[in-house]
Amino acid sequence: MMDVLMYLFETYIHSDIELTVDQEKLEDELLKAGFHQEAIYKALDWLEDLAHLQETDSHEHIAKSTSTAMRIYTQQEIDGIDTVCRGFLLFLEQIKVLTCETREMVIEQVMTLETEDLSLDDLKWVILMVLFNVPGQESAYTQMEELLYTSDTGMTH
Repeated sequence: MMDVLMYLFETYIHSDIELTVDQEKLEDELLKAGFHQEAIYKALDWLEDLAHLQETDSHEHIAKSTSTAMRIYTQQEIDGIDTVCRGFLLFLEQIKVLTCETREMVIEQVMTLETEDLSLDDLKWVILMVLFNVPGQESAYTQMEELLYTSDTGMTH
């Protein structure tokens, strides 16, 4: 599914091509590009969920949290997001690329990917897609885009 999401993002969303194709035509194009039907459906559902996230007020409590609040991950999140990826999320919060709200959106979207092995590169793409879909996050999106295309993230151990 991640391959389909990246393809859609690079082909349609990120390239500023107006997406006027109906869902059937889009599915046909993705099938012709070599993607499996199930992965296509999951990717389109994932994008729909992402669009829905920004429209809801389900994160009102996050906006009230302080900048010193610490995120405690559930066991399911720990199992799905490895230490390197969790560290990268923290790093992005510290450099103000992610807010508490956008971090939670990223975590929610990552947990719906149904992948057993989330790589740091996959996480970066998810973050980029989330930031692209959140109004007012243009600067954070630009910073994340730079981080995505550089091999050294600036993190030190």
